[in-house]
Amino acid sequence: MEALSAYVRKAFPAMTRKVNGFPAAYLDGPGGYQVPQTVIDAVEDYLINSNANVEGAYETSRKTDRMLEDAREVFADFFNCNADEVSFGANMTTLNFALSQALVREMKPGEKVLITEIDHEGNRGPWEQLRDRGIIVEEVAFDTKNCVLDFEDLKRRLTPGTKLVAVNYASNAVGTISDVKTVVEMAHAVGALTMVDAVHFAAHRPIDVQEIGTDFLLCSVYKFFGPHIGVLYAKKEVMAKLRTLRLRPQKDYPPYKIETGTLHQEGIAGSIAAVEFIAAVGEKYGKRIDGAASRREKIVAGLDAFGVYEEELTQYLVDALKGIEGIRIYGPPAGHPRTSTVSFTYDGFTPFEVADFLGEKGLFVWHGDFYATRLVERLGLMEKGGLVRIGIAPYNTKEEIDRLLGYLNDPAAIRSHQSGR
Repeated sequence: MEALSAYVRKAFPAMTRKVNGFPAAYLDGPGGYQVPQTVIDAVEDYLINSNANVEGAYETSRKTDRMLEDAREVFADFFNCNADEVSFGANMTTLNFALSQALVREMKPGEKVLITEIDHEGNRGPWEQLRDRGIIVEEVAFDTKNCVLDFEDLKRRLTPGTKLVAVNYASNAVGTISDVKTVVEMAHAVGALTMVDAVHFAAHRPIDVQEIGTDFLLCSVYKFFGPHIGVLYAKKEVMAKLRTLRLRPQKDYPPYKIETGTLHQEGIAGSIAAVEFIAAVGEKYGKRIDGAASRREKIVAGLDAFGVYEEELTQYLVDALKGIEGIRIYGPPAGHPRTSTVSFTYDGFTPFEVADFLGEKGLFVWHGDFYATRLVERLGLMEKGGLVRIGIAPYNTKEEIDRLLGYLNDPAAIRSHQSGR
């Protein structure tokens, strides 16, 4: 699988960066992936050759119309849905606010929404705001020892008055992959709709909305090689019934009815290229892929290939971190599905101090709560500065992990760095 990483790295101009003479190692993947040249080229090409608003009677406008149609088809393959079930927006959070404000129009005071303690605030905050409208918003607990969702607590909280369950597919803070198909089945059994936050998951595994059965699913393309835009999957029959917040001239049917204002069209053009990059990797490195494979099959193969590569590096990292005195890893137990995100604390150092030291060595890692604020609070780590988070992407290498581990194995160097600031 080293050949995959070498192939991938050549596609990214950012891989040539140096910091204080050190090669930059982008171990900050959960905060957003770096961008291949093909995505940069697609954005530039749109701005030069197609830049116009939609539905005009001239060439560049018509090219924009076709590009948007193509983008819906591309993401229909990404999600395994129909093109008219794909909507675009500024980002996941903004789309989720629009969705929550549409759904609350169909709800009555005293009805209930369930969120979880393991979720990102982007899938908590929009629903918590509904308390102002008389909606009951309850939290489903997670097991703080193993960092997994508490399905017994979910079962207890699901009642006939529950109208929506919002859950993440994978935790951006600790990497836990949750069994969202079971969550969806449990929610539907009491008549509730479901919203799956796949922002973190989408970079690491294929998404199949038909398989999991969710009503809504959101992701952000900058998390998997693309520009900063959000994408919404919504079941057509569900979206068709919603009264979305919209302007009078706006189309009042899916997928347009939730797309307010002019879209980030150059970003959408780049997003097509991001998915095509994944498909190209699948065509080259995917198992059982031949020239007759569909785009969907190539996308799945590419994400599967990334998953295999990341899993090997993640296990190597976790095993090594366990051997460093003072480091405590927070995440799912061995054998539980997870992404390549690994978070930890280091006795004697704040997360910022660790991240700051590593950053000076060209090793980019995150620190804090990563907007998984409730999770970090429940772990009792908020006052201590949260967690150090390492996120492995397909362009990361074992050599970069070894550099990281070498510095983490030298606490005296971290202390010296802090005292010298």
